[in-house]
Amino acid sequence: MIHQMVSFGHMIKFSHTVFALPFALSAVILASKQNYRIISWDIAWILLAMVGARSAAMGFNRIVDSKFDAKNPRTSMRAIPSGEITQTQSIIFVIIFSTLFLFSAAKLALICFYCAFPVLLLLFLYSYSKRFTSLCHIYLGGAISLAPIGAWIATTKSFDWPILVLSLALMTHISGFDILYACQDFEFDRNEGLYSIPAKYGIKTALFISALLHVICFLSFVSIYFLFDMNVIYILAVIIIGTALFIEHLIVKPDNLSRIPIAFFHINSTISLIFLTGIVGDVLLCQT
Repeated sequence: MIHQMVSFGHMIKFSHTVFALPFALSAVILASKQNYRIISWDIAWILLAMVGARSAAMGFNRIVDSKFDAKNPRTSMRAIPSGEITQTQSIIFVIIFSTLFLFSAAKLALICFYCAFPVLLLLFLYSYSKRFTSLCHIYLGGAISLAPIGAWIATTKSFDWPILVLSLALMTHISGFDILYACQDFEFDRNEGLYSIPAKYGIKTALFISALLHVICFLSFVSIYFLFDMNVIYILAVIIIGTALFIEHLIVKPDNLSRIPIAFFHINSTISLIFLTGIVGDVLLCQT
């Protein structure tokens, strides 16, 4: 059983939840800063909804892409192509975590439950986007960027436009580093007729587009400082994030993609956690 749990964790890259989860939690904390009442059970259901949505989406992606994963030397040892997990087991996994997402949304508010169905559909459709558009990275970022909006609505039971800036930060953050990650497979994607920005425009242009998206990401972080009346701890976090983004693009070169795994996981997960730390530190400073 433990072996199966580890296998499913590897299949969906559960550790990568750290990319989006801090942004959802930051939305909750920003809501508290705006004097909305935070209910502890809401936080618990938001966490479960995040885990459910992401696990279901990644499981669905692994099922849909299993044919291509089996052909790609970089991904051929993933759980489904290697036979470690069967297609049937994966389908059951997706059903379970989709149910968890929908149930958690229902426990938050009726509006969250209604919105959960189109959100889940958008997450599932991403798995097919690489078959018809090189903007699949933007689609992925846009789908994941719904997390802070959902967390805000779940907390406040309302919608306020400034939260869109946090979603823009997450969208450009995810889209930018997904383009970097896709550079590893640009030859495979071209050979298989799959769409991606590296496959369509080449590595050099892809790195430029990724950097441009991360500039927008950084500017979005800066905008949050003004929109939510943040303080010095937050702006220090933003400076660190800007430095990390610069380093990320400094270490990845068109003729040397070997450091993409470092940029993809270590730097980007650090950025998410630093952002959350800056938000938490800022709110704690206001309370003292």
